[in-house]
Amino acid sequence: MLASVTAELLARIQFAFTISFHIIFPAFSIGLASYLAVLNALWLRTGERTYLTLFDYWKKIFAVAFGMGVVSGIVMSYQFGTNWAVFSDRTGPILGPLMAYEVLSAFFLEAGFLGIMLFGRERVGDGLHMFATAMVAVGTLGSAFWILSVNSWMQTPVGYAIAENGQFVPEDWWAIVFNPSFPYRLVHMVLAAYLTTAFVVGGVGALHLLRDRTAQEARRMFSMAMWMAVLVTPLQILAGDFHGLNTLEHQPVKVMAMEGHFESHPDGAPLILFGIPNAAEQRVDYALEIPKLSSLILKHDLNAPLNGLDTVPPEDHPPVGIVFWSFRIMVGLGFAMLGVGGWSLLQRLRGRLYEDGALHRVAVAMAPAGFVAVLAGWITTEVGRQPWTVQGLLRTAHSLSPIDTPAVAVSLIAFVVVYFLIFGAGTVYILRMMNRPAATPGTELREGPLRSAGHAPAAHPGDSPAE
Repeated sequence: MLASVTAELLARIQFAFTISFHIIFPAFSIGLASYLAVLNALWLRTGERTYLTLFDYWKKIFAVAFGMGVVSGIVMSYQFGTNWAVFSDRTGPILGPLMAYEVLSAFFLEAGFLGIMLFGRERVGDGLHMFATAMVAVGTLGSAFWILSVNSWMQTPVGYAIAENGQFVPEDWWAIVFNPSFPYRLVHMVLAAYLTTAFVVGGVGALHLLRDRTAQEARRMFSMAMWMAVLVTPLQILAGDFHGLNTLEHQPVKVMAMEGHFESHPDGAPLILFGIPNAAEQRVDYALEIPKLSSLILKHDLNAPLNGLDTVPPEDHPPVGIVFWSFRIMVGLGFAMLGVGGWSLLQRLRGRLYEDGALHRVAVAMAPAGFVAVLAGWITTEVGRQPWTVQGLLRTAHSLSPIDTPAVAVSLIAFVVVYFLIFGAGTVYILRMMNRPAATPGTELREGPLRSAGHAPAAHPGDSPAE
């Protein structure tokens, strides 16, 4: 078994480990930055103290998550030089500038205005503070834009030429940035980030409602989160469907692995709900399937033919078992979120949104669901692209630095130990912050800059548009 452990395998495990730690923080901070901007705007418009209390509560959590995301991202990027030097050299002329654009246009925007958002309200005034908060939100979305552009180009490379030295060189930057899979993946990821944040906020609100159903801050955050679940989850499922159709067009082998289609189906392919992929025998054991439904979903025709992995050389097969199950985890959690959103809407219409203890307990249990779904989605995307780092052009085995297996093993062990100690402690600290109820300073109102323009405060918390 040890003989099968190679430097390539360990380097892939190390990158998967570090990016899995990293991605959960941007997935949270993208949505949380927008949530903070909404809270601040509602506070300025209505003067209702609950919004300011929630803003101050979540901005502290955002600061810790943002810092952990920055640190984990910097550490992760070093691997491009240590473990993946060939990949960095070959793709550098294209990916290097895109990463620089992310730092210059997005990260600097976030970092530049973060201090004002966190500490500057009393120093710069409400107007500039609101602008800074909005810029932090815009910066997080800008980071997602550029990072998704980089990764999407690796999935669907266009707009390049290959130089004599083997490097990919740009020919059309517009085509590179807005490559065929980028719009679908950007929408899918941003909506995933919003849902991740919504279910964390909803879980925290539900936790405090279980302790005190009269807590106004808990009611408000739970209500806002459930509105997000109701409105965004159907959009995410629709976006996921469009993304899947795009993947079928440009990366059909990935879809074959996701669907578990080892064999071609000339008369309509079944949708395999569950089963155990058997790569050795090229079949799915104990398959529970619905006839022809996969063809209907992917081709919108029950009898549409779909190719299977039997049409692809074995050396180009991705690890089917991992892709098959990660895809089902992502989709399953998406429909679970849809169910929670529907449940909350029903209880809202019945006037029992804050009294349904069962809903609150489920919301607490679903709080980490967005993180798991995001990780499952990234595993589906990245493992499904194997054995390529640049789809169809550069193999993972040819992207590796000339490094020895023991060296990668030592660094992997060091990463695991340090990450679990440092980021584990940071995560525990965030959970402790969430476990504390938001302060309840009262319901007094303050004249904000928009109030003076004739906007009256909400007469009662239940009259707020967010409620």
